[in-house]
Amino acid sequence: MIAYRQRGFIHFYQIFIGITALALLLAYETVLPWIPRIDLSKNVNLMPYGLAVIVGILIGGRSFRLYRHRLHALHGSEAWSLGFQQAAYVGACVFALMFAIKDREVSRLFLGTYLLLLGFLLSALHQRLPALIARLLFAENRARTLFVGNQTTPDRLLPWVQEREHLGIIPVGYLADVSGEGVVLPEVPRLGGMADLKAILRDRRINQVILLEWLHDPAEMELIVEICESEGCRLLVHNDFGSKFARNLTVVEQGGEQFFTLQEEPLEDPVNRAIKRLLDLVVALPVVVLLLPPLTLLVWAVQRCQAPGPVFFTMPRGGQNRREFPMIKFRSMHVQNPDVAKQATVGDSRIYPFGRFLRRSSLDEIPQFINVLLGHMSVVGPRPHLPQHDEEFSKIDHTYRVRSLVKPGVTGLAQVKGYRGEITDPEKLRKRVHWDLYYVTNWTFWMDVRIILSSFGVVVRPPKTAY
Repeated sequence: MIAYRQRGFIHFYQIFIGITALALLLAYETVLPWIPRIDLSKNVNLMPYGLAVIVGILIGGRSFRLYRHRLHALHGSEAWSLGFQQAAYVGACVFALMFAIKDREVSRLFLGTYLLLLGFLLSALHQRLPALIARLLFAENRARTLFVGNQTTPDRLLPWVQEREHLGIIPVGYLADVSGEGVVLPEVPRLGGMADLKAILRDRRINQVILLEWLHDPAEMELIVEICESEGCRLLVHNDFGSKFARNLTVVEQGGEQFFTLQEEPLEDPVNRAIKRLLDLVVALPVVVLLLPPLTLLVWAVQRCQAPGPVFFTMPRGGQNRREFPMIKFRSMHVQNPDVAKQATVGDSRIYPFGRFLRRSSLDEIPQFINVLLGHMSVVGPRPHLPQHDEEFSKIDHTYRVRSLVKPGVTGLAQVKGYRGEITDPEKLRKRVHWDLYYVTNWTFWMDVRIILSSFGVVVRPPKTAY
């Protein structure tokens, strides 16, 4: 029930946004005669562009996925980000149509200013409108909710209930054989024990019951189910297995069977993998063709003077699914290096002067775009380490190996957050792993784009840990 309400609310809001975007296009065309310097030819038919706007809004609906559980309460920056992401999708569809039909009549200035206005309008709407629409949708269909169970610490349900009030979820009280204050919410009263369920459902007009824990007595469980059915009340059973495993578990369904898993994996979707691979090729090909040759020549020339030897340095690194691959870098150390597996440190004598610049600016990583083209790596992903370091780090943080579920990257979320360079203590490793795992479980196309753009800033202004 709750999932259907949430899904319906998002679909309704997306339809409203599509109508709003189309209405803005028509309204802008209407007032255009009063706007100087923007002339729309009378021969232009905006109907195809209106359809392109709708298609762009529908495609941009993927952006809602990041905010689907808190669309009604977006922060200002989130609303602006979502609004202009959707305007970008619309722009891609509009200009793709313009080039496809070779339309020379339509004003590019008209389309550009429309998209700018659309971004501002959607950003403003996202800050207030979702909550208002949710209240209107569920005002007459409230889910008066009773919590049942003797669990005394359902802390995880506190934010969950509060965040779903916009869906019409109204907590009425709780039943528990063990008395105690604030079992579910501080302001929700205890209405009795488990034996009072039938009477409470009828007297309080309850239409939704949330059972706080799975009951191991089949007879007791069946009794609760029968009472809820006889009173026409929906029943939800809270999945408390996560607390038993001390992990956040995700329910997946395949072929009619349900399973628990420890993490989401959006890059297991072949479409997502194809999108990510396309982005890799779009970024890596120009780098390898245009940037790598002259940079290689420059590095070779300086190396002749400061540290003669091979231009490139190749070493095995841990890749996806724990498979090793040869990672390519510009050589930044002297050839006479007694311990190639040792992490670089501040003032490391193994690094020649220009190599220090290469490492600090991350230019020594540019040859890794060849690894991207070969499919060993992605532009964005967890940074790969030496196999012996993988073994060492996995003993410090037992979740470390989960990073290998995706391809390693030339850059990554942990790196743009400032966690790069030498790992000097376990806490630094744990923070790096935290952001790597966040990336693995929350990947989106736009996350990759933001990380790539942020990486340019890290190159220009390297953190103190880059050496």
